[in-house]
Amino acid sequence: MSITRMKPAPGLSSQAAADVCDTVQLMLARIRLVGEAAVRDYAQRLDGWEGEIVVPSEAIARAIREVPQTLKDSIGWAHDNIRRFAEAQRATCHEMEVELRPGLFAGQRLLPLEAVGAYVPGGRYAHIASALMTIATARAAGVGHITACSPAKAGEGIPAAILYAMHLAGADRVLALGGVQAVAAMAGGLFGGPGVDILVGPGNAYVAEAKRQMFGPLGIDMFAGPTDSMILADVEADPYLVAWDLVGQAEHGANSPVWLVTDHVPLARQVMALVPECIAQLPVPNREAAASAWAALGEVVLCDSRAEMAGFADEVGPEHLHVQAADLEWWLARLRSYGSLFLGEETTVAFGDKAAGPNHVLPTSGAARYTGGLSVHKFLKVVTWQRVEAQALPDLARVTARISREEGMEGHARTADIRLEKFCPAVRLAVG
Repeated sequence: MSITRMKPAPGLSSQAAADVCDTVQLMLARIRLVGEAAVRDYAQRLDGWEGEIVVPSEAIARAIREVPQTLKDSIGWAHDNIRRFAEAQRATCHEMEVELRPGLFAGQRLLPLEAVGAYVPGGRYAHIASALMTIATARAAGVGHITACSPAKAGEGIPAAILYAMHLAGADRVLALGGVQAVAAMAGGLFGGPGVDILVGPGNAYVAEAKRQMFGPLGIDMFAGPTDSMILADVEADPYLVAWDLVGQAEHGANSPVWLVTDHVPLARQVMALVPECIAQLPVPNREAAASAWAALGEVVLCDSRAEMAGFADEVGPEHLHVQAADLEWWLARLRSYGSLFLGEETTVAFGDKAAGPNHVLPTSGAARYTGGLSVHKFLKVVTWQRVEAQALPDLARVTARISREEGMEGHARTADIRLEKFCPAVRLAVG
């Protein structure tokens, strides 16, 4: 590989990851010991929320009335895409049965999880789309009960648009909680709800660490870090579109990496000139976030060929991978490592983030090298079964006993022997 970093990423100063880990550990331990009182205390101290934790039905009804019809229509349009895509995914999953040998039957069943906890982030942005992505997908999978939570703003509660999206997507109950206390409450079945089987949804470093520490006895969607995005662009790419697509993703915050990977020097130079101009057009908080991300974690990488560009993308494993280059079919067939792939300059990552249909809860920090994003599959247990009839017993019992004794597991061998003796005595005597 001959790779040149025309704009390297200096990186961020070292983060206090150990402090996050310790803080979360202490919070989870206190919540386990004290229960709901600890959760209420954290909600008050960290979010300024002193209202009801379980959002009452009248509050949801009020939120539904408050959301403008035009926004409802947009949320409904996005929800329809997300739901239909999830339902189409579900249709690809099948139960099956196979007769491996005469009398030896095996199969698989697909069992939806009983209870799911969906975390919908708050903070700088109101993540309406995250409510749709997590809740609607769980509902399409056939989950029995969905608890959703989102941070409540002091004196206001959960934003009306998020409550509306949660309701539309099919949440059974909503908790006005954010942060560590939210995922701990859902996991522990506090405030009258069932303890959940899995926790899903993006969140800040504390939420991600809480999910990591609780993983094992309950499932999580993935170990998620800051969002990231890569653009692969060639001579045909529009530098203005490329620049805005980089800025749009850098807007997530100072710890969100963005890359432009290209084999065309003039494009790289034009984009590097345009990015600061685009950033300057954003509102102040967004401008500061995007400027910090571009300065510390924005990279422009020059490669010799499209094959080298694809190899670089596969090595990084970006969460979002956007191809703005000729011969999209070649890229679709060649690329192997991404959370979600966006093909063509018409297909901005923001479409996938908000409304296109495929899930936006995706692997970050290189995890796309080995896993995909949230889907109905996360909410389904694929379990297997087997059944043996008499005609399959002789060979199956003999092979099992022979392998077991070679492994030194005499108890296993005898469970096979006694079935041969009971159900196939004539065969047992014949091989004696």
